Amino acid sequence: MRIPLGVPDIGKTEQKLVAKVLRSGQLTRGPVLQAFEEQLGGYLGVKHCIGVSSGTSALHLALLAHGIGEGDVVVTSPFTFIASANAILYVRARPRFVDIDPKTYNIDPSKLNEAIDSKTKALILVHVFGLPCDMRPIIEICEDHHLTLIEDACEALGARYEERKVGTFGTSCFSFYPNKVVTTAEGGAVCTNEDEIAERVDALRNQGRKRGEWLEHAYVGYNYRLSDVHAAIGISQLGRIDRANAIRERKAQSYSEALKRFPQVTTPPHVKGRTWFVYVIELNDRDRIGRRLVDAGIECKPYFPPVHLQAPYRELGFKEGTLPVCENASKRVLALPFFTKISGRQIGQVVASLGGLVERPIDTR
Repeated sequence: MRIPLGVPDIGKTEQKLVAKVLRSGQLTRGPVLQAFEEQLGGYLGVKHCIGVSSGTSALHLALLAHGIGEGDVVVTSPFTFIASANAILYVRARPRFVDIDPKTYNIDPSKLNEAIDSKTKALILVHVFGLPCDMRPIIEICEDHHLTLIEDACEALGARYEERKVGTFGTSCFSFYPNKVVTTAEGGAVCTNEDEIAERVDALRNQGRKRGEWLEHAYVGYNYRLSDVHAAIGISQLGRIDRANAIRERKAQSYSEALKRFPQVTTPPHVKGRTWFVYVIELNDRDRIGRRLVDAGIECKPYFPPVHLQAPYRELGFKEGTLPVCENASKRVLALPFFTKISGRQIGQVVASLGGLVERPIDTR
């Protein structure tokens, strides 16, 4: 039985809503997008949500809306999907990476101050794998240094820090790619409580046109719109997000309980408030074990390669050995099959196959 890494949870309701949009003749910039934005804002408890074409475009627009540009320094994590850092380069700013906590994989607040200087204008923090960052010290640091706080919450919709949803501490960015708990197929959102930031993002996503204008452009903008077709999928998905997150938490707990008997496997932390975007483990011989799992029909992937060691960032002068915690984690972390409808039988098959590999020497011939 082949087990995929991830499967989007799409049902008949999504199909009906999409068909309704198609029949309406208004496929973009219409009432369904507005309804999705209002529903997302209500769920998070923020004043403005602006639907955009991806989590990457959300990050780009958030930086632009806050005036981050050439010569500015933006601090972020090296253990993330590369879009978190690429968006900094899009606006001609300079990324500065801060090492991570070895247990949470999130940016280490104790190392932030030493990375901040007079040119540092913003911090993009990433709630990796649905585990919220330690927000209390991070907010204090941002306030002390007058930094713009941008939350990359693309993997953490519904997660909470001290009973407050992530994505409500600063200008936040979400992704609705198919592997997320809520998907719109392709899509994202920028969320904020600041009227001026929301107005800029709204204009910039639509070629720089302010709301209500026709061909008058206030900014050099982009085609970063989210269509009503995509938004229709999102409306149905948002309607069951809490149920989906609860199911995924139970699936993650099943994995962790079953893997307890293998001391060679380090399981992820189960903490109050986290959500489960993926289920990752740490182990020695990660690459060889991963290949054997794939050979057995179990899809798995290393998460994440260090951003600062990707080719474009090496060209900027970043070198191996500068962020040792991230670099060590990147050699050991493996994502196992994980999705809302993964069955107990499938989890059992993954655990049995993985257990067999870690308990006996691997033949490397």
